[in-house]
Amino acid sequence: MSNLINVPKNGSLANTNSNVNFPSWLDDIFNRDLPSVFSSNFNTGITLPKVNIKETADAFKVEMAVPGLKKSDFQLDLDNQVLSISAESKNEDEKNEDNYTRMEFGYSSFKRTFTLPESVNEDEINANYQDGILSILLPKKEEARQKPPRTIEIS
Repeated sequence: MSNLINVPKNGSLANTNSNVNFPSWLDDIFNRDLPSVFSSNFNTGITLPKVNIKETADAFKVEMAVPGLKKSDFQLDLDNQVLSISAESKNEDEKNEDNYTRMEFGYSSFKRTFTLPESVNEDEINANYQDGILSILLPKKEEARQKPPRTIEIS
């Protein structure tokens, strides 16, 4: 006698031989949907870098921790008050030795977008990348800058 198991399109296990008894819990495992961790975005290699945003009287300061990249890996775009920060990095490492070749490669990318407040002077935005930190300065328009407190004399 054969011990074949047919797996129909709906994924349930059908026993073709009445002498073969599979535990019911095994059938349940194959009939249930996989958890979302296995079905969507599993091991895509995409992570979003953490961002600190600080507002001062004159500007907004954005700092993004992105170590291991080069300045040329980044692209910053501004379109209709939306700032897009993206990076793409590819690396390949090939080692040829006596009887084998080892090749490792990697790819990573991300894209983050931020809607800027109308108070930002888009013409004066600048960015700097140093020691793994991407810093973006978003200066405020003159009319949006906080004025220092002052004392008003009573006449």
